[in-house]
Amino acid sequence: MGQRAKPNRRNLALRVVLLLLLALLAGTAGWCRWVYAQIEAYANQDQAAPSDAIAVFGAAEYDGRPSPVYRARLNHALSLYRRGIAPLIITLGGNGGDQYNEGAVGRQYLEGMGVSEQDIIAETESRSTSESASRIAVIARANGLRRLVIVSDGTHLFRIHAICAAEGLDVLTSPRPVVPIEGGSAELERIAHEMLSYTAWRMHLH
Repeated sequence: MGQRAKPNRRNLALRVVLLLLLALLAGTAGWCRWVYAQIEAYANQDQAAPSDAIAVFGAAEYDGRPSPVYRARLNHALSLYRRGIAPLIITLGGNGGDQYNEGAVGRQYLEGMGVSEQDIIAETESRSTSESASRIAVIARANGLRRLVIVSDGTHLFRIHAICAAEGLDVLTSPRPVVPIEGGSAELERIAHEMLSYTAWRMHLH
């Protein structure tokens, strides 16, 4: 009897482990499906409405000039500004690896496009999405800003909205247009990056 009981216990243990693994896989798949749906929802809707400021999340700059992606974000913010969505633009982003920083490059670009210096605030220290959201919160409190429109890549906006909400900010999101250099594989890479980054943020891993 004892010899037969051991294999049975082993089989039961294996079944329990298998069921736990299946439950873990099902939970992971469900989580990924939900995050993906949220990313797509934010990427495909423009919530822009009258607000106190437009905040542009930084992207790469090359020797003091915005990259095509950053320029697309800045141009979209400029379009919202000219439509009267908000009287103030906040450019975000710290040093990009050279003597320039993204926030200042964004400010210079917008000034070159005719935006008054007094209508731009350049934040030049943040180096991540979370840091940018924290800096926005500080700027908003210092300037009495109640509602902001956030401009970035469409796939980036769900995570930004969540982090800004955690900072106590009231934000609307507005995705920048797709630029010609982008392709389908780049879009998939951005979505995968956002899914992993949002999950890591929710798990307090960064």
